[in-house]
Amino acid sequence: MVCALQELGSLVQSLNATASPLIQEASIGLLETVTSVLLHPSMAARLAAAWCLRCVAVALPFQLAPFLDRCAERLNNLKTSPEAVSGYSFAMAALLGGVHQCPLGIPHAKGKMVVSIAEDLLRTAAQNSRLSLQRTQAGWLLLGALMTLGPSVVRYHLPKMLLLWRNVFPRSLKELEAEKARGDSFTWQVTLEGRAGALCAMRSFVAHCPELLTEDVIRKLMTPIECAMTMMSHIPSVIKAHGAHLKASAAMVRLRLYDILALLPPKTYEGSFNALLRELVAEFTLTDNSANTTTSLLRSLCHYDDSVLLGSWLQETDHKSIEDQLQPNSASGSGALEHDPSSIYLRIPVGEAVPGPLPLGVSVIDASVALFGVVFPHVSFKHRLQMLDHFAECVKQAKGVRQQAVQLNIFTAVLSALKGLAENKSTLGPEEVRKSALTLVMGALDNPNPILRCAAGEALGRMAQVVGEATFIARMAQYSFDKLKSARDVVSRTGHSLALGCLHRYVGGIGSGQHLKTSVSILLALAQDGTSSEVQTWSLHSLALIVDSSGPMYRGYVEPTLSLVLTLLLTVPPSHTEVHQCLGRCLGAIITTVGPELQGNGATISTIRSSCLVGCAITQDHSDSLVQAAAISCLQQLHMFAPRHVNLSSLVPSLCVHLCSSHLLLRRAAVACLRQLAQREAAEVCEYAMSLAKNAGDKESSGANVSPFAPGVSSRSDVHCRHQGVNITETGLEGLLFGMLDRETDRKLCSDIHDTLGHMLSSLAVEKLSHWLMLCKDVLAASSDMSTATPLSSGKDEEFEKKDEMDDDTMFTTLGEEDKSKPFVAPRWATRVFAADCLCRIINLCENADQAHFDLAMARSAKLRNPTNDLLVLHLSDLIRMAFMAATDHSNQLRMAGLQALEDIIKKFASVPEPEFPGHVILEQYQANVGAALRPAFSQDTPSDIIAKACQVCSTWIGSGVVSDLNDLRRVHNLLVSSLDKVQAGKGSSSQLYRESATTMEKLAVLKAWAEVYVVAMNIKKEAESKPKRAIKTTDDDDDYSTVDELPPDSLITLVQPELPTLSRLWLAALKDYALLTLPAEFASQLPPDGGAFYTPETIDTARLHYRNSWAPILHAVALWLNSTGFTCSESAEAAAIAGLQKRSTPINLNQASGATPSAKSLPEINKDRMHLILGVSIQFLCSPRPEEPVEHVTACLQALHTLLDSPYARIHIAEDQLIGVELLSVLHRLLLTWNPPSVQLLVTGVVQQIVRAAQDYLQEKRNTLNEDDMEKESCPVLGEGGDSGGLIPGKSLVFATMELLMFILVRHMPHLSTKMSDSPSHVATKTRLSEESARLVAATVTILSDLPSLCSPAGCMTVLPTILFLIARILKDTAMKSADNQVPPPVSAALQGIKSIVTLSMAKTEDTQKQWTALIRSTLACILEYSQPEDSMPMPDEVSMLTAIALFLWSAGSEIIGVQSLQNGCMNRFKNALNSCDPWVQAKCYQLLLSVFQHSNRALSTPYIHSLAPIVVEKLKAVEKNRPASNTELLAVQEGIKVLETLVALGEEHNRVQLLALLVPTLISYLLDENSFASASTASKDLHEFALQNLMHIGPLYPHAFKTVMGAAPELKVRLETAVRASQASKAKAAARQPAPAVHSAPTIKLKTSFF
Repeated sequence: MVCALQELGSLVQSLNATASPLIQEASIGLLETVTSVLLHPSMAARLAAAWCLRCVAVALPFQLAPFLDRCAERLNNLKTSPEAVSGYSFAMAALLGGVHQCPLGIPHAKGKMVVSIAEDLLRTAAQNSRLSLQRTQAGWLLLGALMTLGPSVVRYHLPKMLLLWRNVFPRSLKELEAEKARGDSFTWQVTLEGRAGALCAMRSFVAHCPELLTEDVIRKLMTPIECAMTMMSHIPSVIKAHGAHLKASAAMVRLRLYDILALLPPKTYEGSFNALLRELVAEFTLTDNSANTTTSLLRSLCHYDDSVLLGSWLQETDHKSIEDQLQPNSASGSGALEHDPSSIYLRIPVGEAVPGPLPLGVSVIDASVALFGVVFPHVSFKHRLQMLDHFAECVKQAKGVRQQAVQLNIFTAVLSALKGLAENKSTLGPEEVRKSALTLVMGALDNPNPILRCAAGEALGRMAQVVGEATFIARMAQYSFDKLKSARDVVSRTGHSLALGCLHRYVGGIGSGQHLKTSVSILLALAQDGTSSEVQTWSLHSLALIVDSSGPMYRGYVEPTLSLVLTLLLTVPPSHTEVHQCLGRCLGAIITTVGPELQGNGATISTIRSSCLVGCAITQDHSDSLVQAAAISCLQQLHMFAPRHVNLSSLVPSLCVHLCSSHLLLRRAAVACLRQLAQREAAEVCEYAMSLAKNAGDKESSGANVSPFAPGVSSRSDVHCRHQGVNITETGLEGLLFGMLDRETDRKLCSDIHDTLGHMLSSLAVEKLSHWLMLCKDVLAASSDMSTATPLSSGKDEEFEKKDEMDDDTMFTTLGEEDKSKPFVAPRWATRVFAADCLCRIINLCENADQAHFDLAMARSAKLRNPTNDLLVLHLSDLIRMAFMAATDHSNQLRMAGLQALEDIIKKFASVPEPEFPGHVILEQYQANVGAALRPAFSQDTPSDIIAKACQVCSTWIGSGVVSDLNDLRRVHNLLVSSLDKVQAGKGSSSQLYRESATTMEKLAVLKAWAEVYVVAMNIKKEAESKPKRAIKTTDDDDDYSTVDELPPDSLITLVQPELPTLSRLWLAALKDYALLTLPAEFASQLPPDGGAFYTPETIDTARLHYRNSWAPILHAVALWLNSTGFTCSESAEAAAIAGLQKRSTPINLNQASGATPSAKSLPEINKDRMHLILGVSIQFLCSPRPEEPVEHVTACLQALHTLLDSPYARIHIAEDQLIGVELLSVLHRLLLTWNPPSVQLLVTGVVQQIVRAAQDYLQEKRNTLNEDDMEKESCPVLGEGGDSGGLIPGKSLVFATMELLMFILVRHMPHLSTKMSDSPSHVATKTRLSEESARLVAATVTILSDLPSLCSPAGCMTVLPTILFLIARILKDTAMKSADNQVPPPVSAALQGIKSIVTLSMAKTEDTQKQWTALIRSTLACILEYSQPEDSMPMPDEVSMLTAIALFLWSAGSEIIGVQSLQNGCMNRFKNALNSCDPWVQAKCYQLLLSVFQHSNRALSTPYIHSLAPIVVEKLKAVEKNRPASNTELLAVQEGIKVLETLVALGEEHNRVQLLALLVPTLISYLLDENSFASASTASKDLHEFALQNLMHIGPLYPHAFKTVMGAAPELKVRLETAVRASQASKAKAAARQPAPAVHSAPTIKLKTSFF
């Protein structure tokens, strides 16, 4: 029965959630059957049933809480039955122990329930002697199990626990004596059991709640523990008085005491060392124990590598449990739950299915040995010596079998002590202690028992390590050398050869270097002793240890060792497998020693390498699996160092055959080797594995097997594989490994298979996409229906569908055939989860490989070009299908993986257009699948983590914009609406199955999903509003209709709008919770005592994580909402709105703090609180975002701040209190130091700009009011930063903080701006063009920089302007480079805009600062003039931008500032250069700029320029007659030039008009073409003719008198003009006959992107 229950438990646990149909099937009645065994008279059966229940609960976590309740109820009802008390308390303890395997936990109240039950049991134990024992044991067992729930639960019950523990033990010696005098044997038994239980619960507390172990708590725990230690010494007299049957209970108390002491720091019980050590030594030297019990720890304390000497490799097999029982150790393999009921709630050691505590006698000795190792390093040298001498004495006195047992225990204790010393880095002690230890150890090196010799060698090595003195090591080595030279018996030769190996192992090559030569020569000689294979084994093992530990120092001995290894491989008979194993070990160690040298081509290296390869080949051919495993690891080492020399074409097929071996170690070695090969050469590995399948296919006439997962196909049985020697089908090695994942239970093996598949996937999946997707699909699809497990003879689908037509004969004949008979078994859930993860990895790999994977049009054309091209987007339906199958499975882990895959698919494919239907995306056709995959996740009984994930997928789907039709979206949207109802239900209303923080996770996930949808909706709305409105034609005359803000009719916002009043309230509540939870520990007292809106105080630690995952989108949503309502919505208004809108369940009261009614606060107060909340949360996060924080959180937080500062209220709030702004800026600066992505930097500049704008608006407002107030007053206070003095205080000045931050960004993108950077030796002085993102960033910073002076007082301006102007001028210089398309880069236009706004600053020109201001502007202009000088080393500067800058100065600053001769000459030179430029674009822009200068209202400024530059203009225009324009740009230049001349004519005085026209008119007439040349002229030339004619026609009427004068003076001009006019009229008449008259030909102009004037 016990066996059946344990197997049932393991089976259900491995099935996990897929077992739920079996468990819930009433006809099977599994749970009732198991529960009925809890009342069985046998304790073993009750424990096994409890264990089975624990397995079921771990597999199906939703059963945990109901099971606990059921057991508690039955325990209560059957209080009077000893079996029931015992059985149900076992079950509850087991269930509590399983909670740690269920991430969602159990409700907090269950802990309280368990405590009250346990207390009740302990209280009533004394009332009924028939039940006392069971109730006592049950009570303490439950309390011990409670401790496994961890500190968050135990914290609340700790005071009560400490009290209970204190009361169990006598307070003083007097009480103890009184007790001894009183009780009878039964009361003593109950008392001892109770005390053992109390100690056990303490031990559980110390092990599971280390955070609660403060000094104070340890002190309180020590009181009962010290009582227990005192009691120990009195127990023997009690046993004498009351009979030997108390021995077991007494032993249990000792076991519990040793267990807890081993976990506490030894310092806490120093005072009791003497008594304790006496007990411990008596325990393992068997002083009071007539049985020869031996400890089970010796194997584990010996080195793992020594297993070859002890044969303990047998435990590394699939049938470990059987091998264990055949071991010579006294208790081996006899573990069982009933030996120690507390193990039912403890964590199971890794790799074991069921806990198997050893019999009490062995456990006590094990515990005493372990504790001895902990205490020994803290004991004085005197006591150490006494104990070691005592050990020697004990060994001497014992005889025969008993001596062996005592010696084994003592050695285990000594090893444990030496290990403790090494871990504490303390020494063994003075000479006499060493001597005593050495005598003890050396004596055992000649012991006939191999495990003792092994332990002695190990102890010797550890002693050498602890003592660490060269003389001591030399002495030990010499002793062994002498022994080996003289001794002839096998025992001492083996013992001392191991001693040499262990010395080297623990001291390393350097410490034992001087003995290396002797050691090696002696061991090589011993290894050739053909008379004894045992001596050969031990000496070769030691040799391998020495080679391993000596490293490069061994290089000199490689050749002789290698030749010996080869000789022995060929001469030692294969039946001596241990010798061959050790030879394999030596070979591996030698390969590692030679290392990368093996790649060389020298003669000696080639010989060494070929010897190694020969050695590997011989060991590979050995019949023993362990030797083969050693050969594989040798080849693996060789492949690591010299990959070219390992022949994969033979190695890989042999590994594939080993994958089906019945030996676990061989399978492990094969997979480990494949894992390494797949890292480098996955493609070759798969190819060679496939060749194996092909060869097999040729041999086997029958058709090859189809995928091992397709329903109806037999997965070949292991037996068959081994007969065949091959096991690979067309799915290749990958398919085989997937199949192994189903069969293997060994953790290491499975993890290696995962890694191997992972490596193959990374390197092959993109090229062989279909193959890998099919593999994943087969694994995932195989589960879709449980009823497909019908054996069928064929794998073809058509026949599969005809299964009903199969007759009985075929059914039964197929069963007889080995190969085809096995019914198909669906892959296990763990394998399928792995396949779903692989799917996500494939999608990511494709994303990094090529964009065509996500573009249907590109993919189709690629497929047409080359049919072998395989692109992911062509498999989209398969991807969706796989994600759907996984997301709707029974297994919860698989559902999570499926939802994750679905989310990845939506994110990656959301924007892929459908080429056949423009304006649509390809995912649209799958909306039904997505909806169907999500719906089951919102059912009533879904666990919280899956609901949370599903909400995430919902918001991704709704926000992805795939579905544009609201009616289609509603299906998914309704799922979120229904979840929102659940959130509103408030705390504690639903019946709880999981920990409260699971509800927190679920509710926050819903709110986060809504927030994400709202953010997307608002973005869509914003885009729609920013598009130009189309006039709406309405049928009726409803005038208002067309003025309404028209959004697209199916805008997403309409879905969110109805829920907003509720949502905004819940979002604010969640943010408030988050703000409180992020407070540092010292403010814990400020947290509300009964938790927040969504968390309970008990689960605060787990809740924090969920808040951390969801606060960012919620913050962004709240900011958007506040901005859209303009802070006008008060909470009472919301409450009313909610009451009116939704008659739903009672809303949560979110003002828990004081229980105040919402209306108690006025709106300004509420708004202030909200501002503080949002700013507080943002600043707290931005101060130090953890590096693992997703970048989305940072961007959401910055976007929230940006949005918030859009609203006027927030702007005033942040501008009024300047320190908030400064604080925010310094936090943003700090953020930039740690976060690099340009997207983050751009967002930061956006927020900075908002802060500066807010301050500007606020200051402007103040100035305006002051101007109104102070019109009549004389003195007005100076507004703006810097005051009268102009000083800016760092830390208080907004301008300073902004400049600091902006400077940081500028230097990050243009390092040469900082002299520190450009002078540093690492700086490379190349100027490259800024990337597009950098250019945008620099432009944004320049824009903000130029806004800063407006925040300062006149004096403050003078402080900051030099820096700002210097930066702007430098940026202009560095970014104004000529580009092919004459585009103006963003930083240049920002710099020009900045110059304009600074030069036109009104407030800077007060009397006090006039002089400084003039100097600043002049020097800036001088800088720009200097920068615009072309340099040889630099790329050509963009003259147009520089000229624009100069023109801006001329235009904006008065002539008194820049009328200085030197500046004027400089400016004129730049214009002259531009006029003479060979680039017509530059000429055209230059004319445009000159025009603006000539037209300047201040004649004093423009006249010198006109005098200097007009003659050049005229000359340039005259020259056009000879060199007519050939392109539009050249034509434009001429047109702009003519405009300048026309302007000059217009500006001229009346009496100068004739001279001016005499310049203009002949030039224009010279542009006219005669009739003959007109036909053949180029378009540009014709356009020029037209332009000249138009202008002449225009000028004539304007200045009739002067025009006549000019024409009269030059008759030839008149003729040309008249001819042109006639020709034009004639052509017009022709044209008019064909078409209506054209519009007037307007002169083309090119406008600057930004108008600066």
